[in-house]
Amino acid sequence: PLDFCQTNCSEARTKDLMAEFSEVYEQQYKVALFNSIRFEIEGGGGTQSQLLHRKDPLAGRTIFSGSLFHYLEENRKWKNRFISVPNDYTINTYDSKTAHDRHLHPKVSINCAGYKALTSMEEYMELMNNSPPDAKVDNNTFIKCATKFPLILWHPYARHHYFCVVTEKEQKKWHAVLQDCIRHSNNDLPEDCTVKTPAFTDSVRLHRQAKGHYGTWDMMCGTPPQILANLVMETLYPKLRDVIGPRLKGKMQQRQRNWMLISDAVYKQVLSQTTGQYAALVEACEAQRGPLDASLRTDMDQIIASKEHISSKIRALVLPKAEQILRTNIQPYINSILEALMEPTSRGFAEVRDVFFKEVVEVSKNSLNGGGKEKIGENMERLSMLAFHPVKMQSCYEKVEELNLEGLQQRFNVSSPSVFISRAQILMREQMDNAVYTFEQLLHQSLEAQGDNDMCKTIQRCQDRVLKKYDYDSSTVRKKFFREALLQIIIPYMLQNLSPSCAPELPRFNELIFEDFSRFVLVENIFEEVVLQSVSKDIMMAVKEAAVQRRHNLYRDSIILTNSDPNLHLLGENPQVDWATKFGGDEHDVSVSSGDEGRSSGRRRKQVVSMIQVEGVPLPYESCLEVPGVELIPEEDAEMSQSKEEDQLEKEEDLGPSENPKSPDSVNEIRDLINPVVEMVLPVSTELTTGTITMEDGVPENVTHVTAVEVDKEEAAIQNAIEELEIAVQGDESEHIAEISAAESDYESSPPLVTDSGSHEDSGFQSPTSEGLDDGEPQPITNGLSGETKIIDPVEVESNRQDSRGGEKK
Repeated sequence: PLDFCQTNCSEARTKDLMAEFSEVYEQQYKVALFNSIRFEIEGGGGTQSQLLHRKDPLAGRTIFSGSLFHYLEENRKWKNRFISVPNDYTINTYDSKTAHDRHLHPKVSINCAGYKALTSMEEYMELMNNSPPDAKVDNNTFIKCATKFPLILWHPYARHHYFCVVTEKEQKKWHAVLQDCIRHSNNDLPEDCTVKTPAFTDSVRLHRQAKGHYGTWDMMCGTPPQILANLVMETLYPKLRDVIGPRLKGKMQQRQRNWMLISDAVYKQVLSQTTGQYAALVEACEAQRGPLDASLRTDMDQIIASKEHISSKIRALVLPKAEQILRTNIQPYINSILEALMEPTSRGFAEVRDVFFKEVVEVSKNSLNGGGKEKIGENMERLSMLAFHPVKMQSCYEKVEELNLEGLQQRFNVSSPSVFISRAQILMREQMDNAVYTFEQLLHQSLEAQGDNDMCKTIQRCQDRVLKKYDYDSSTVRKKFFREALLQIIIPYMLQNLSPSCAPELPRFNELIFEDFSRFVLVENIFEEVVLQSVSKDIMMAVKEAAVQRRHNLYRDSIILTNSDPNLHLLGENPQVDWATKFGGDEHDVSVSSGDEGRSSGRRRKQVVSMIQVEGVPLPYESCLEVPGVELIPEEDAEMSQSKEEDQLEKEEDLGPSENPKSPDSVNEIRDLINPVVEMVLPVSTELTTGTITMEDGVPENVTHVTAVEVDKEEAAIQNAIEELEIAVQGDESEHIAEISAAESDYESSPPLVTDSGSHEDSGFQSPTSEGLDDGEPQPITNGLSGETKIIDPVEVESNRQDSRGGEKK
């Protein structure tokens, strides 16, 4: 019954909304096409950017990969999973790294649009308690986390995802990555689509305004079908809550879980329907684009004249009322709103400048220490991805997250500042990448002309040149952002106050529009343009006055640097510099294993954030292990031979950290428990048959038998253990190495980890396990629990330990 109810509700509501939306979209599509062609013919635009723009910065890259614990709703268990984040910022989960390297389909693929990344159960339960069933849920009983460091992806309608990591350090890294995935997925409307994108955004805004919803909307995120699904759920969700909520049975936790499953199922159904119907709508509009384009170009002058005539009539109606609202309700607050926006935003852009400066200084230091072009290639390869490194950019993003519109939100009906925070962070990332890309092109040009002589001075000159251009561009971008943010806050408020008196008067203006032009000139759009023009002057003056204040680091509008560096913009036509190949990067960058032939014609995809979990190796303190990059992970053909062993390790890990002790199955095993054999290593010169020796823990023991072992055999075993430990030293903690006893007869060691060949990636994730270790020096083997180093000749000794309380044999 629930399935039938939710299916009928979702299909009916989606069908009704898409019918209403399609009518508005068809009108706005023609208006957007008119505006696009008019802009193309008349020209214009803002100031020219001083920095260069990279066309495809993430080509051939992945963002992140590593292992963490994932909670599975099916069996309510935590499972270790390998996570991969490709350059589309989708979160993919796999059973193991081997499954990922074999290009198997991910177990779960998460599109993060509309999600929030949380780091505590308290935050999560606060959001959960605001959703049906209407009762408080105890966070101690709802879900038990595997560790103290959870990572939760929360969505108002879709399924939630629960992860855990081992340390707080890893939690911060993963949280930064998840936030970057959300930030990128939310900003999924292409700005270069000058017709479809404005037509869609205007249609959504007009549709919500028709329902009485003015102001910003937090769920305006993702692709158009996702935004339309959120639009459906905005009204469908409360209805489902009222119908289905009271019918849920069981304990509170179970009712909460069942409601989440129902909500997710409905959201998926709605998204499937909006995806197909929106695609059909766009296809139908695009099919008419050719004839519309021809008609617009033929009658453009007449259409513009007709629009100006209507605008003057509507302006006479609207301006007196708009000016009164402007004087009394808006002008007194413009400076307060602008100040609230400018302080954190300016700090964020200043932090972008500082991070770029520090990273370039680090490149200069490394070049000064030697290494020549090879070192430059390695450093620049890392620097090129700085803007897309979530953790290195986190300090910049955090500055903007301090943006607070408290006190102004209710007055101007702003749901939350998250819309402005997200937009500012996207602009910051773009400016960082523009600065890095410009620096790359300038440095490459200088190195091609004069070589690597006096590298530090060359880097310094390029850095100074880029910083000047960044200061100008960041000022221009911020001023544009402030103007747009003020319009987003003020215009909906004015429309809400003017519509009751002006909207009934608008239909009579339709009679003044020629029928042939009525497709491109709509009185509703002209009304909004008039309202915008009425407040634009005050906003422009407020931003201009703010630019005079030095503390905001804004250039005055009178300072124009258009075409100040024409030679630089010629470099923008050059392809992106491949530093690793051109300047002698690591050999593994261009190597392709035989297992990858046919799938990749170039080198393996590189990771922006160079962290990864090595499969099958227990790491007690770190959930992710730092390695120089994906290229150093063993190729698939090498791992294929070890896949059985890795699968066995994975099965053993699923059983838990250790199995319960088993009962003895034979008389000999029982005898061994009573009279245990203790093996020790003593110098060969020791002459001992029976008597007492003192163990390393200070307890005297009776010796009943001594067996000599061939020295060369034991020496070979020790040497073998040394070689294995040298391979494993990169992944094991130093104190774990100290606990390995050289007296174990089989000399087994942990599986070898992938080493970094003595180099460290500039990713900000220096692994503590590798500090102080030199791959070129063998590590000493320690014996005994105390960990001291002893040079010994091995002898195997069998002894019965004498209990200190009465000589009782164990």
